[in-house]
Amino acid sequence: MFNNNIEIGQKGEEIAKKYLINLGYKIIDTNWHYSKNAEIDIIAIDKDCIVFIEVKTRTNLNFGHPFEAIDYKKLEKIHKAILGYLTTSKLKYKNYRIDGIAIIGLNNSKIEHLKNIGQY
Repeated sequence: MFNNNIEIGQKGEEIAKKYLINLGYKIIDTNWHYSKNAEIDIIAIDKDCIVFIEVKTRTNLNFGHPFEAIDYKKLEKIHKAILGYLTTSKLKYKNYRIDGIAIIGLNNSKIEHLKNIGQY
């Protein structure tokens, strides 16, 4: 099955992308790196809004809910990456937001989606 956290995270991001596409989001980019420590998992368009999405995946809840890993420090890194993206991107939108997606389990996954988790 999946041997390490990187593979689990990649599988979770694939599940999240399919979920978003089914909702009508247009995926623009994935795993966009601003620096060694600042990355955006998924960048998508939802109607008239650019959405920066943090995906957290857990195979089970033994070590806590995936959303518990999106803390203040993580949001600071996401904000830094967003600023980098917006200054280098040719896309210009009036509306931006940060969403969080939690994937629980890799087979028959439970998906939780919180919109606008960090003020921007």
